[in-house]
Amino acid sequence: MTSESGRRALRMPEGDEQFALVTRHEGGNHVRLQCADGKNRMGRSPGRMKFRTWINERDVVIAEPWDWDDDKANIEWRYDGQDADQLRREGHLDGDLSA
Repeated sequence: MTSESGRRALRMPEGDEQFALVTRHEGGNHVRLQCADGKNRMGRSPGRMKFRTWINERDVVIAEPWDWDDDKANIEWRYDGQDADQLRREGHLDGDLSA
């Protein structure tokens, strides 16, 4: 959905979810994430995203850290380049994630 100003309504983090930047592929459905809380985590694409949504280095995603292991997280959403640019313009991504 796009408004007259060109702004799109984007999915935002809910609950324990947070913005993260993909820093490296680790193989399979695993990636390294730099999360908004400053932690580096191992990210995992769940089966529902695995073959439909390709995740690349430098992509902005929403990650939800695991309750039982804070060093790992599930990737819940991936933003395309235009949506990530909008998040940066609106100030949702801090300095570490705006690269």
